[in-house]
Amino acid sequence: MIRTPGLNAAGVKRLIVAILVPVVFLTACDGKPADSVSPALTVVVAGAERQDVPLFIDMVGTTLGTQDVPIRARVEGFLDSIDFQEGTFVKKGELLYTIDPQPFQAKLVGAQSQLAASQTMLAKSVSDLARIKPLAEMKAVSAQDLDGAVAQEAAARASVSAAEAGVDLAEIELSYTRIFAPIDGLIGLTKAKPGEFVGREPNPVVLNTLSDIDPIRVRFSISEREYLIMARTYLAKHKGRERSSAERGENRGSDLELILADGTIHPHKGRAVAASQAINQDTGTYTVEASFPNPSLLLLPGQFARVRARYEVLADVVVIPRKAVSELQGLFRVYVVKESDEVAVVEIELGPETGNDVVVKSGLTGSESIIVEGIQKVRPGMKVNPVTAE
Repeated sequence: MIRTPGLNAAGVKRLIVAILVPVVFLTACDGKPADSVSPALTVVVAGAERQDVPLFIDMVGTTLGTQDVPIRARVEGFLDSIDFQEGTFVKKGELLYTIDPQPFQAKLVGAQSQLAASQTMLAKSVSDLARIKPLAEMKAVSAQDLDGAVAQEAAARASVSAAEAGVDLAEIELSYTRIFAPIDGLIGLTKAKPGEFVGREPNPVVLNTLSDIDPIRVRFSISEREYLIMARTYLAKHKGRERSSAERGENRGSDLELILADGTIHPHKGRAVAASQAINQDTGTYTVEASFPNPSLLLLPGQFARVRARYEVLADVVVIPRKAVSELQGLFRVYVVKESDEVAVVEIELGPETGNDVVVKSGLTGSESIIVEGIQKVRPGMKVNPVTAE
């Protein structure tokens, strides 16, 4: 201990007081007592709202034509010509392809010659039978001769029938050398060019595909859980009404929305028109096809699309921003700013999400101010400066 000469104990005490008092005074004037002058933390708040919330199921699928008809070469031969413009719309009955007809014309001539020969043999057999029959009645010829003439006439008639069938077949095969559009629709790129041999593997057999795209269909799959949701919604909607299976198939899931790959919504709503008869046990999914009007012919087969179905509307429920919710050990909570600007923690029970918001089943009334930014810095009982989110 340092001693100052000339000072007794009382003098030392007076000296210490003289030194400390100015320091305390300066601290009070200049210092910054934290609890009395520090500004309140600014937080961004949003109001909990009550509103009607529609619930949707989004299903991923691909588009296909109402009819996608493969154009096949039904006879073998060299392709003579392509009689359409690729990637355009064609009418039913328009000529699409021509296969070299000469081998089939020759085959038809041969069948016609065979028919003529058979008809000649039939005429001879009929004449022989007409001559032998009265002689047999007069016992001028034997019964065996009569039986032979009858058999010869029957065989000649059968030969004529076979020859006629051969002519018909040759005519059909010749007609297959000219391939016509079976429906109205959009035709794609050809898979064979003039001069190629077609109609037999490994050469092209399917030459093209013709699609009817108005209306257009979307095929998608839903999980078993989603199927049960949609099925119960349908049954609740038609409760007490007896409907035939055909009616149920025609009206299964109406008012569907189609969301395209660029995020835009197709202006025409559709409805489910076909479905599989069972859940696929390998994938656990249920396949459905929906039909959408396509009068502008904007949609093409093979496009990616999402089908959105509304299955329920939650009436007058509390909705808050999803980012305002924090989770701790499986419990969900939000920070609420009271009228006194104090922070309070409220435990909530969450419902389904809708966009960037979430439905609150219990815990809030819909009139609270919820902190959405600055959650990490607040604690219960703390005073804050709330700023309303834009």
